[in-house]
Amino acid sequence: MKVVLAGDIDAAEWTAWRAALAAAMPEARWLAVDEAQRAPDDVHAAVVANPPRGCLAPFRHLRLIQSLWAGVDRLLADPTLPAHVPIARMVDPALSAAMAETALWATLSLHRGFFAYQQQQREGLWRQHEQRRAGEVPVLVLGRGEMGRAVAEALQRQGYPVAGWGRDGAPLPPPLAAHEIVVNLLPLTDATRGLLDARFFAAMREGSALVNLGRGGHVVDDHLLAALDGGHLRHAVLDVFHTEPLPRTHRFWTHARVTMLPHAAALTDPRSAATVAAANLRALRDGRPLAHLVDRGRGY
Repeated sequence: MKVVLAGDIDAAEWTAWRAALAAAMPEARWLAVDEAQRAPDDVHAAVVANPPRGCLAPFRHLRLIQSLWAGVDRLLADPTLPAHVPIARMVDPALSAAMAETALWATLSLHRGFFAYQQQQREGLWRQHEQRRAGEVPVLVLGRGEMGRAVAEALQRQGYPVAGWGRDGAPLPPPLAAHEIVVNLLPLTDATRGLLDARFFAAMREGSALVNLGRGGHVVDDHLLAALDGGHLRHAVLDVFHTEPLPRTHRFWTHARVTMLPHAAALTDPRSAATVAAANLRALRDGRPLAHLVDRGRGY
């Protein structure tokens, strides 16, 4: 089986991925786009990481596009992708575990006031805050997929009361005001783009906090800044942004109520993800059902 590798990542990363994939499936031929274009009709599968638009168009006999990332919104935005070719997203237990660790860190830090203590250190203030129990800090997890479930279970194990919500038709989560921390892990679709806006923030409990680990497109930045500036929200932990890297002129960089990560909440690990991708490619080769297929109509 010939497999084309395509993506918007640097050469060193591709070298690591190619080695991991070759170790996971040595019987396949792993080809860069320029190599595969010499005989495009012989290529029946693509393994991708946000590939440039149009780069898969020459491969007319593709039977599977396997993404190395969990999110496929950028991939689905490419109008040149053949509609008949199935797309599989990356569902890796190691990736879900890493996301759960980040969500737990953010929740603990908000619950125990660690971000406030960090700010006090900068200001030279020595001041203790009330220490509450985890059971007194209700958390709402937006998203009921693999990562959402992993996050909810990790938080529950630490004693937090957790509710979950999926974008299933309701304009806003019914229990929104009942929770102190909202963790977003929704996929980015037409239905969820801009969901975290002024109306959403106004419906949140006063003094509550947002943890956005989904996509930057979920948030209306100016509305979030207004909610933070006005004090209705006390803090936001943000891992994803409309433009990445985030421009240095953006107010998130310097806002005292914002903690940022550089889209690092859960990085795909080639060691485990290569095994997941290889399993799907072998299923394709052997005529078995493919795993984690994307519903293009739903956007995930």
